[in-house]
Amino acid sequence: MKILFIQTGGTIDKIYPKIKGYAFEIDEPAIKNILERIEPCFEYEIIPLMKKDSSDIDEDDREKIFQYCKRSKYDKIIITHGTDTMVETARKLSSIKDKAMILTGAFQPEAFKQSDAEFNLGTAIGAINVIDYGVYIAMNGRVYRWDHCKRDRQARFVEK
Repeated sequence: MKILFIQTGGTIDKIYPKIKGYAFEIDEPAIKNILERIEPCFEYEIIPLMKKDSSDIDEDDREKIFQYCKRSKYDKIIITHGTDTMVETARKLSSIKDKAMILTGAFQPEAFKQSDAEFNLGTAIGAINVIDYGVYIAMNGRVYRWDHCKRDRQARFVEK
């Protein structure tokens, strides 16, 4: 089994700014840090496709993600993405029928001690082995079909 990981940005990849100021910056894929710590027993490739806050991801960006996934030789794809527009990107990907794709992210940057990044990524990795082709969202220890959940600021992701 080989998994393709695609970085699009979002809170999961944020770090403290390297220049003076208060805004976070999006850095190298958090996936890389996490996988180096756990030393997985599967092959993988990491593609840093973009480094954007999800509130800045637009239709052109979603098209870029869509085209990359559609053309990919991999049929197991995990995409790290900001939670604000994760469902919109999942909707765009939903017409791809010959791949299992899971979008995941974090409400706290991976660099933070209290981050949910590793837990969410682990949930996505475990699920990618058993789900049918389609698009899913893995957050908070749950795996949802993309069209059966919504983002809720209080409960995070919940079923519709």
